[in-house]
Amino acid sequence: MAEHEKPEGCCDTVCVHDNLLKIVNESLPPETELYDLAELFKIFGDSTRIRILFVLFEVEVCVCDLAAALNMTQSAISHQLKILKQSKLVKSRREGKSIFYSLADDHVRTIIAQGCEHIEEN
Repeated sequence: MAEHEKPEGCCDTVCVHDNLLKIVNESLPPETELYDLAELFKIFGDSTRIRILFVLFEVEVCVCDLAAALNMTQSAISHQLKILKQSKLVKSRREGKSIFYSLADDHVRTIIAQGCEHIEEN
């Protein structure tokens, strides 16, 4: 690339649009909120956790069911469920000697559904 050429995606001239910057600065969430959001999306960055969420998208199940459905050990499933529960993406309830897991709320269902719609777009 020659010295005078700009990298692809850069403007040809420097021109800051103050009116647009004002809108951005007024609507940008606090840094702590952006950090928390980034941390939430990291949870979705693990294929095992996504597989667990997909099972829970359909039905409430116990660790034994999840382990059988995903062909994994109960210990591995339990470890991932702990992370999902700490992130408030799943909830649990005890029934006798079993603990059943389900999606925490409809927000989780929406995030998964919209993610699927996004990757399936042409």
